[in-house]
Amino acid sequence: MFENLSDKLEHAFKVLKGHGQITEINVAETVKEIRRALLDADVSYKVAKQFTDEIRQKALGQNVLGAVSPGQLLTKITHDELENLMGGETADIDLSGNPTVFLMAGLQGSGKTTFSAKLATFLKSKKGKTPLLVACDVYRPAAIDQLHVLGEQIGVQVFSDKESKDPVSIAKRAISHAKTNAFNVVIVDTAGRLAVDTKMMNEISAIKKAINPNETLFVVDSMTGQDAVNTAKEFNERLDFEGVVLTKLDGDTRGGAALSIRSIVNKPIKFVGTGEKMDALDQFHPSRMADRILGMGDIVSFVERAQDQFDEEEARKLQKKIAKNTFDFNDFIGQLQQIKKMGNVKDLMGMIPGMGKALKNVDIDDDAFKGIEAIIKSMTEQERVNPQIINGSRRRRIATGSGTNVQEVNRLIKQFDETRKMMRMMTNKQNMMKMMSKMPGMGKMGK
Repeated sequence: MFENLSDKLEHAFKVLKGHGQITEINVAETVKEIRRALLDADVSYKVAKQFTDEIRQKALGQNVLGAVSPGQLLTKITHDELENLMGGETADIDLSGNPTVFLMAGLQGSGKTTFSAKLATFLKSKKGKTPLLVACDVYRPAAIDQLHVLGEQIGVQVFSDKESKDPVSIAKRAISHAKTNAFNVVIVDTAGRLAVDTKMMNEISAIKKAINPNETLFVVDSMTGQDAVNTAKEFNERLDFEGVVLTKLDGDTRGGAALSIRSIVNKPIKFVGTGEKMDALDQFHPSRMADRILGMGDIVSFVERAQDQFDEEEARKLQKKIAKNTFDFNDFIGQLQQIKKMGNVKDLMGMIPGMGKALKNVDIDDDAFKGIEAIIKSMTEQERVNPQIINGSRRRRIATGSGTNVQEVNRLIKQFDETRKMMRMMTNKQNMMKMMSKMPGMGKMGK
């Protein structure tokens, strides 16, 4: 995500490397590189020019402090302008009313149906809501079936009527159903087209007028770049929607839509899709996205994802097991499963400051843990709980059962033993102090 843009912005800031002060000449050169990077990312020329003009104006005449280089100062100015370009503040959704009604709009293939299910998952798990999904794409039976499959997958009821070709009637009946059956959120998925047309706009306008939703959300495929911005503009002129949802932001996107759409339609980006799983949905935070674009990571989002997956009571139990040196392979595989639930591994690593650049050309498979899981699952329950009993013959059997070799089994067991020792040391304050006192320059702190 934004990998190419990040590289080019980094190159732009290198123009100032070695300069002791900001001048009109070196700023002009850097700003030119930034503008070129934005245009390559499919940001409209008008937006790119306004953006870089703001940077130039704020950079010129700035006094560079002794502790701050011109490059660092321009990075800070660019970060602030990126944040402003994408909206500045995080925009929350309106959850008032009973039921709260959300209407989805967008072109066919933009990801409306999948996002509807993701939003239901988000509201159910993080907001404690009881959502009802509504299938109003009366032209594609497959879209109705898809919503039912996703609804069953996430445990959310779907309201549909394959016999009816009147989406307005279906939406109104769904809201009545929600009121009488204790659903406090209604999410209406609508039909899309391959291009904006009069029939499509008239239909969704009629649905909006009939159900008066709390929010109409425009769902757009971020991989379509500048075309997404143009489509958003047309939809907004007709529907006056409340917010934008960017799907497929984890793909090979140049980022133009995320950077341009807010300034073109003057509506906030509210959510971004970050993967195919139903929980791969994040609220959009302009500041955090600016951090990631400039290669600063996004440690806050990383921690939030971890908090969503790790149970506090389970963590306490785990800490006790580590302290007693009874942490076993069952606990180990449990932790791997929790990490996998957090999302795409490479995306997660990119959230850690400095890791994005380090992993740029590293291909991290989403199934990176598959071999480890296979080895552990090939162990007997007794072997998982008591790894010390795993002798040579057991290792050969485990290797055969997991489709690996004895060397890989040996490596995993060795790494597990080392990890267990380190974890136990980290829970022992006395050992930690001893370890710190031996580190260069840490003796005084240890005391």
